[in-house]
Amino acid sequence: MKTILITILICLSCVLLVGQDKMKSADKSFFNLHYVKAAKQYEAFLNKGNESKELLQRVGDAYYYNTDMENAVKWYGQLFSKYENSLDPKYVFRYIHALQGVGNNRLAKGLMKIYPSIQNTAEFKVEQLQDNDAKLDAILAQQPQFYISNLSINTVFADFGTAFYKDKIVFASSRDSMNLHTRLYEWNQQPYLDFFMADTISLGDDLVEVNSFSDIINTKYHEGIAAFIPEGNVMYFTRNNYTDKTLERDDDGMNHLKLYKSKLQGGEWTKPEEVAFNSKNYSVGQPALSPDGKHLYFVSDMPGSIGETDIFVIQILKDGSYSQPKNLGPTINTSGREMFPFITEEKIYFASDGHLGLGGLDIFESSYDNGFSAPINLGKPVNSNKDDFAYTVNEATRKGYFSSNRDNGKGDDDIYSFTRLAQKCEQYVKGTVVRKANAIPVSDVIVNLVLDKTIIATTTTDAYGAFSFTEILECELVYELQISKTGFYSDKKAFTTTDEADFINMVPLEMKKERNKLIVEENGVLKIKIDNIYFDLNKADIRPDAAQELNKIVEVMKEYPKMVIKIEAHTDSRGSDQYNEKLSDRRAKSTGNYIISQGIESIRIKSAIGYGEKQTLNRCINGVKCSNEEHNTNRRSEFIIVEIE
Repeated sequence: MKTILITILICLSCVLLVGQDKMKSADKSFFNLHYVKAAKQYEAFLNKGNESKELLQRVGDAYYYNTDMENAVKWYGQLFSKYENSLDPKYVFRYIHALQGVGNNRLAKGLMKIYPSIQNTAEFKVEQLQDNDAKLDAILAQQPQFYISNLSINTVFADFGTAFYKDKIVFASSRDSMNLHTRLYEWNQQPYLDFFMADTISLGDDLVEVNSFSDIINTKYHEGIAAFIPEGNVMYFTRNNYTDKTLERDDDGMNHLKLYKSKLQGGEWTKPEEVAFNSKNYSVGQPALSPDGKHLYFVSDMPGSIGETDIFVIQILKDGSYSQPKNLGPTINTSGREMFPFITEEKIYFASDGHLGLGGLDIFESSYDNGFSAPINLGKPVNSNKDDFAYTVNEATRKGYFSSNRDNGKGDDDIYSFTRLAQKCEQYVKGTVVRKANAIPVSDVIVNLVLDKTIIATTTTDAYGAFSFTEILECELVYELQISKTGFYSDKKAFTTTDEADFINMVPLEMKKERNKLIVEENGVLKIKIDNIYFDLNKADIRPDAAQELNKIVEVMKEYPKMVIKIEAHTDSRGSDQYNEKLSDRRAKSTGNYIISQGIESIRIKSAIGYGEKQTLNRCINGVKCSNEEHNTNRRSEFIIVEIE
């Protein structure tokens, strides 16, 4: 029933204004929003074998707009099976919602996953037309935050849309307040909507003493969704475009919704006046006021809308005039329907079928501080596979009301009270461990989760270097991850949990492999230390015994793929200086060439230079008599590490 208050404005795009003669009566019923009648007329043609795309679309829409999701699934299913490759994305969107409405999440998720890959949905951007398996499962599995109760004042008719008014609640209902037979609205064969007022009881979980709100405000057409300034003496509300006992229509014959304003004077509400930004060509409705009464939020399909219906805001200026309407933007509004806003000091609550949900309209919350945060689905039990909307809350008491047409209610739409439980803030942690040198994952790493220097859980990384803990973490605490594995340096990393419930902390970690034992440090210089290599007298050829040692250099350099070295060859002081320098240089270059021949890139050898007897390690210089052992100390090849990681 609540969709009367806004779906009026989206139906023009669904109607084929010019049809076959036999369809004119059904099209007229549909165009006039007489969906119960239109559905039966369309089905009569379908039963005669007419299964055109247009007819299947319209019969599906007739049931969809009247929230008869079982029949909507039936006809949208036939539409999809026959015309899958030529459908407008909005019909897949509606089919998904109808499937969720009957609890068929498996097929709904399948469509979410495959449809964007076979159709261009760039012009119809809603969350349902994406691969959302994990996200939807997370919504279904999230921790319940609410205790809810169906109110005793609900009737078999539509009751919905609560507003705080002093110490009372004002809501819309199609109940017959005069206990007489009244005119029925052809949309769904229920009486028209009026405002009613009820008293709250001490615990705030139910309403009592229902009375008609005001004979001045209520008319023979629809009134629904009100908002009051904090003082309670000014109200804004939604009504059909109705003036002087006449419904006004646009050029296509459509009666849109408008916002009206009334003041309380002498205990009576004044004759309602339109707000300045109404139009006969589009709908404006569902008002919500900021707590300070300075900003008015509303729903419209006015020019500048992103989707079927968007939420807008205007500033109420000191002289009572209004700023230009401003669209809340794509963080809040989608290609679908955003409706029923409610504003508190720090958050906006609204209903949407464009953000990922459980079916029909779902209720979302978004924080705002110099901009809106990504909307969060409130999950079960507030949201269901049917329409859930019109959320209002007293943030101080965490109590409020919402409306729903879910199964097992008392009527069309029912009002539910709720208490929002103080949600326990719980988080988790997962991450990966890779080698710092090359970002290659490290498996079988022991990962300890530590709090206050105490290990509270231990796990190991898998083949992809990934780890996760099932242990629940408390919010806003400092934890530490400690990692260790044989052959690697142990390490640790601290992280602080946030204040966001069900948040998963992603912590990447790096490990350094322990240095190969052949890598040593001498006087602050890193070197690869092998046994001395020997050459035949006066030669620079690599002998087999030298190759065996040089192969150790090759293995170390393969272990460290970013390592760069320089080679230095030295002789003792025996022989002439010039001869020794040339011989050592040939030997250095021969050594480098051998290493390159074993698969090491040439750029990783920065230089290969012979220094002859210029850098002796002891006293054995020219003219000093030394033993063979002392001279051998100076005969050496050195492999100095320039870069290692």
